[in-house]
Amino acid sequence: MTITPPALSVFESLESEVRSYCRGWPAVFDRAQGARMTDEDGHSYLDFFAGAGSLNYGHNNPVLKRALIDYIERDGVTHGLDMATTAKRAFLETFENVILRPRDLPYKVMFPGPTGTNAVESALKLARKVKGRESVVSFTNAFHGMSLGSLAVTGNAFKRAGAGIPLVHGTPMPFDNYFDGKVPDFLWFERLLEDQGSGLNKPAAVIVETVQGEGGINVARAEWLRALQDLCHRQDMLLIVDDIQMGCGRTGGFFSFEEAGIVPDIVTLSKSISGYGLPMSLCLFKGELDIWEPGEHNGTFRGNNPAFVTAAAALDAYWADGQMEKQTLARGEQVEQTLLAICAEDPTAHFRGRGLVWGLEFTDPARASAVCARAFELGMLLETSGPQSEVVKLLPPLTITPEELDEGLRTLARSVRETA
Repeated sequence: MTITPPALSVFESLESEVRSYCRGWPAVFDRAQGARMTDEDGHSYLDFFAGAGSLNYGHNNPVLKRALIDYIERDGVTHGLDMATTAKRAFLETFENVILRPRDLPYKVMFPGPTGTNAVESALKLARKVKGRESVVSFTNAFHGMSLGSLAVTGNAFKRAGAGIPLVHGTPMPFDNYFDGKVPDFLWFERLLEDQGSGLNKPAAVIVETVQGEGGINVARAEWLRALQDLCHRQDMLLIVDDIQMGCGRTGGFFSFEEAGIVPDIVTLSKSISGYGLPMSLCLFKGELDIWEPGEHNGTFRGNNPAFVTAAAALDAYWADGQMEKQTLARGEQVEQTLLAICAEDPTAHFRGRGLVWGLEFTDPARASAVCARAFELGMLLETSGPQSEVVKLLPPLTITPEELDEGLRTLARSVRETA
């Protein structure tokens, strides 16, 4: 029988059984700054979770906090629906000048609601509206959100089962290297598209993550992504890149698809777009796709103005000079060297990743959870990913110092050794 500490009793007695992260981290967190969280007993934890990728710039980033406090203290608009506000204008101008224009990206900006799945739902709706078709192709081990449209293009059987109804109009295809390189890229997909007897309805769009986060840190090769874009163009399908977790600099460039040199038709952003952990999401799309009728997709909280304030401050502070990308790639090399050493010592482990998102997979699926549990005991927050939770997922803030990163990697290595 598990005895619940008094500090956690209200969560146990009153909060729904649906809660998950708190089960692996049985502490009551009280404060957070940078790459560290502190519980109410004063214990400090190095955070390699970063709000599931929502805190790329760390907890309570002082630059963003100052902008937010100043805005609130002057009674800036908090709730604005889709009204024009000074905060929204400042964000749009900054996003255009710092992100879109330097990359020559031709996107219109839509505020679909506060969460990532809102952005995905709007992307799917728009693609179907533009093409006049219902089917959307996704990929094995994909994760795109927990609302019904997003679940229909998500691979995880456990999450899909929670819908309680059939999930339709989504068709899965093999992600990059699904067959360990034994089958040519898109052989099955293209054959179905060309065969009038295949039973595959002509898709409106294809939705893809360049790096599958929840799916196990599965990294798509740049050449695979380019070939996917070419296939979409040839077959009159829109290409949607879900950059909710891997965008905003997580893989190096602001957008994770930049390295591949592609320009998706539609892009979804959320998580770290506000920079401060405030709810915010964007759906970006090429101008010719903007065929929405006014109010055809909306939401009460699509105008979270404090999030616009911190988002603009984050872009100004970290993306105006190009240094963030270089720093992330350098930190990524530091991670890679440690993972190489861990895997050389433990032949049951192997790793993969890009930038500052990495996965350490074990032959025994239960090992990843044991590593994360030991890391928590040692003062570090790590989560698992993959269909069997077989991958330890490393997702530190992009602003983590080299010393903190080294500390976390040492803790990871110790956790791997002590669970062998």
